[in-house]
Amino acid sequence: MGVQAGLIRCPWGDGNDVMRRYHDEEWGVPCHDDRTLFEFMVLEGAQAGLSWQTVLNKRAAYRRAFADYSVSQIAAFGDDDVARLMADAGIIRNRAKVTATIGNARAVLELERSLDQLLWDFVGGAPVANGWPEMDQVPETTPVSDAMSKALKKRGFRFVGSTICYSLMQACGLVNDHLVRCYRFKACCISPERQ
Repeated sequence: MGVQAGLIRCPWGDGNDVMRRYHDEEWGVPCHDDRTLFEFMVLEGAQAGLSWQTVLNKRAAYRRAFADYSVSQIAAFGDDDVARLMADAGIIRNRAKVTATIGNARAVLELERSLDQLLWDFVGGAPVANGWPEMDQVPETTPVSDAMSKALKKRGFRFVGSTICYSLMQACGLVNDHLVRCYRFKACCISPERQ
């Protein structure tokens, strides 16, 4: 698609090329791919206390460090892998976040259904188009993200508080929080068929 100039975007997505590309090509696009959903679960958890720009700048290093988000490979990581990850300057070297990623991969493998099915069931299988006119109206959490957080924690997931869950929902298009004046709002209201 490429970054297009002269378009009306959500204010946060118009700061630099990295943020524009993420806003224009990924944020809010309904995603049903388990690997991508897990990637965003990891990245949203990694962001806790940091800026999204920081996380995006480290995204390629995360893919390399975490086996391109192969859940089965990450679930098999042991102490040597934790030590390797803690020495990797390309990622956010927070032991709790690193070990949560490994634990979350193991939790995904324990699910009775796909991560896609689990997450999308919280919104009835279709994106929720909120239609906010202004950024200050966009919530940080909702009753749905509260319920998702509780359900994930019950299944052994970590770094899945309600704010992180809502950010995951926004990133993966479970909710469409593009402002109504943003050129991406209408396109992100349509859910592609599940992969």
